[in-house]
Amino acid sequence: MENFKRCYPLFSLCGLNCGLCSMNLDNYCPGCGGGAGNQPCAIARCSQQRDVIEYCYLCDEYPCEKYNGIDEFDSFITHRNQLKNFEKVQKIGIDSYQSELNKKIEILKYLLENYNDGRRKSFFCIAVNLLELQDVTSVVEQIANEKELEKLTLKEKATLVTNLFQAIASNRDIVLKLNKKTMKK
Repeated sequence: MENFKRCYPLFSLCGLNCGLCSMNLDNYCPGCGGGAGNQPCAIARCSQQRDVIEYCYLCDEYPCEKYNGIDEFDSFITHRNQLKNFEKVQKIGIDSYQSELNKKIEILKYLLENYNDGRRKSFFCIAVNLLELQDVTSVVEQIANEKELEKLTLKEKATLVTNLFQAIASNRDIVLKLNKKTMKK
């Protein structure tokens, strides 16, 4: 969107973790307010009409009707935690939240460089996005301490890491897949 710039484009004004999105990782999208390439967004237009509010939760009308059902379906990135993300920001502060997000981004890059067998990118993006930082960190610590890992093929490593994430997600009642809207016939 032209002339729409934000200080920290990896956490969108509507609460998405753009830095954990496969579109951002592949350089197809610079993140919310990151410059050229942004698609027109009703929430970004709304922000511009309200003196360019940096995050929706700062608006007097938050949560507005734009948030009705916003977490029901996903796009390239999961939308399930948008409202929770804002709750967390309000609790710990934006700087602490961005610090956590930066740590998650680094972990995601590490996972993709070392454990992606060509079929796990979306899964890792979703897992790192939906799970808390301490859960994601615990998986990385487990694989760092696994002595037998170097004997495994990349596919076996990817399966092992996926199973570790699935186990934590299952304990938290979290489903690690995108909720896609069904196509009407």
